[in-house]
Amino acid sequence: MENNSLNDYKKSSKPDAVKHESYAKELSKKQIIRLREITNELPSYVKLFLRSIEETTQPRTRIAYAYDIKYFFEYLHEENLALSGKAIKDISFDDLNHLTALDFEEYLSFITLYVRDGREYTNDARSKKRKLCALRVFFAYLYKQDFIEENVTAKVNMPKIREKAIIRMDANETADFLDHVEFGIGLTKNEQRFHEKLSTRDLAIMTLMLSTGIRVSECVGLNLYDIDFNNMRIKVTRKGGNEAFVFFSDEAGSVLQDYLAERKNITPADGHEDALFLSSQKKRLGVRSIELIVKKYSRTATPLKHITPHKLRSTYGTALYQETGDIYLVADVLGHKDVNTTRKHYADMDENKKRANRNAVKLRED
Repeated sequence: MENNSLNDYKKSSKPDAVKHESYAKELSKKQIIRLREITNELPSYVKLFLRSIEETTQPRTRIAYAYDIKYFFEYLHEENLALSGKAIKDISFDDLNHLTALDFEEYLSFITLYVRDGREYTNDARSKKRKLCALRVFFAYLYKQDFIEENVTAKVNMPKIREKAIIRMDANETADFLDHVEFGIGLTKNEQRFHEKLSTRDLAIMTLMLSTGIRVSECVGLNLYDIDFNNMRIKVTRKGGNEAFVFFSDEAGSVLQDYLAERKNITPADGHEDALFLSSQKKRLGVRSIELIVKKYSRTATPLKHITPHKLRSTYGTALYQETGDIYLVADVLGHKDVNTTRKHYADMDENKKRANRNAVKLRED
């Protein structure tokens, strides 16, 4: 396969890689700054907790903890009878010691539906479970450090979650989806105008994701010099910050070459020179933008299925498992640290295989 487009970039982009930190590192810096902004609104002991998990978590994970703790303290400040009106930063260990399991149950009930600043918010069982898990970890830390006398969150029942059916596209749906991306089938007149300019980029993104199973965060973090056509692979930054090589198909390589030919004629905005996928503003494409791209094309391609970037990942994982039957290979390619995570998502396929072969062993000849 020709790779002249990429070679042109390697001469100009590689030196920039020395000047500019990777997308993952830049994002990590922004997340750390955001984390500090959140914790500045909270009691000082919240910072101690977040510092205690610093070596074992990514900034994004600590931000999620900080937000969940912040929401609970806002509830105490605004709704709790004993603490209503007390400044959040002034909520003490003694105040926390007086909380009971009932206070947490009332909090979970409250966040099912509430209004703040004129906007309505809802939380389903899955969201409430995540928030309670965060509070359990936080209060377990406070208890372990002898800051509080008891971790009452352990007495609160976890919300029961109904298992969702795993949504993925079958082979025909995948082909239809890519046809919609390439030819703009079903788009509005306004969307068609953008499609004429961005269809090559969109097709490259969707084909790459469907042929590698990379996460949307890994896709937006790709730089020009992360593509290796000689070995047909890309270098991605996984969850946790580890780098890995992921191989892509000839089909994905072909559309990437088409996109690179167009990308060569685009002058990126300052600071975005290395980014592989650019927005119409010539800046690195963001996660939300790819989510909207997938939504736009899947709306008419798969109207009965809610397809997201993660569903593209599930689609690839399903296809790879169907072709190889190797759960360990699928786990490795998808970047799962625990094969049981992979097995949980594809266990239903094992059941289908068992059912299809139920008569494979003959006990007596007919």
